[in-house]
Amino acid sequence: DRLGQAERPLLILGGSGWSQAAATAIAVWSEKLGIPVALSFRRKDLIDNDRSNYAGDLGLGPNPKLIQRARDADLIVAIGARLGENPTQGYTLFDRAEIADRLIHIHPGPEELGRVWPTLMSATADNSLAALALAQTQPIRSWPDLAAQAHVDFEAFIEPVSVTGDVNMSQVIRHLGEVLPADAIIANGAGNYSAWLHRFHKHHTKGTQLAPTSGAMGYGYPAALAAKSVYPDRDVICVAGDGEYLMTGQELATAVQYGLNVVVVIVDNGTYGTIRMHQERDYPHRVIATDLKNPDFVAYARAFGAFGIRCETTEAFPAALAAARAAGEPAVIHLLTSPEDIAPGRTLTQLRGG
Repeated sequence: DRLGQAERPLLILGGSGWSQAAATAIAVWSEKLGIPVALSFRRKDLIDNDRSNYAGDLGLGPNPKLIQRARDADLIVAIGARLGENPTQGYTLFDRAEIADRLIHIHPGPEELGRVWPTLMSATADNSLAALALAQTQPIRSWPDLAAQAHVDFEAFIEPVSVTGDVNMSQVIRHLGEVLPADAIIANGAGNYSAWLHRFHKHHTKGTQLAPTSGAMGYGYPAALAAKSVYPDRDVICVAGDGEYLMTGQELATAVQYGLNVVVVIVDNGTYGTIRMHQERDYPHRVIATDLKNPDFVAYARAFGAFGIRCETTEAFPAALAAARAAGEPAVIHLLTSPEDIAPGRTLTQLRGG
């Protein structure tokens, strides 16, 4: 029993096609045993983030303590996760020379097994069937202290951080989690703004996160409209960057035409944030083609026959969100943020070495 011999096990879940029964079974089993669970890139809704063994997600800008936990683990069981570029931090999370002694990798695609990471054991299997089978096993020991510390580390990492501007996105996202029901669906596309969402929002119910693992800009708003058409009685919120929204924001016409009352929070920092971040980091002050001349998104919304409201401070956001949710029509919240606050815990000045 390799699991029973482990001192520092870590369970990594990812991929798609999970049944609710399987996700619940593996969550209950791992929590009972005290095995920390990390979720792969943009798979935060596979298990309730309030479970006592939830350790966080291996995505962009992850918790450094979770990264260290993965490196220190003497057994990693990965189900459904490809362990590709994003969750392994550009393939730096593990060392190919030693990972074969501690990685059990289960994935539905045989081409993924052993392609990047050598394994102790591997299996081609449906994610749900593998999870259900694993949840029937009874290791000879448990790890309650390990799980407890992993969850403490997670909770500390999602505490709001300080910012330089008038809008603190960590507090905005925290407020979303406080007022939205557990089954609210949150959609986003690609961009630095999404780092705030993924870090500070807790998911409690499977099927509440819609986000591209391919890095596709423009995904968030059409995905939100699709979700609202399937689940008209559930809250659906799209969090979109300004550049992101301008790629598919014309679908507001579809929302109005079909009464798809999605609330979109447009995080407007006037720049393509991810590209700007790399420019400032690698070529300080040599910025090109990343500044945006944005429209008045409130006027844009009203032009389509939707509700629009402008928000310029953290304190004003709760009232803006309440008004948007109560509007009874598609709604746009134009949230103006500072480009200086380029990512959680990072500023442009810091990236320039200032």
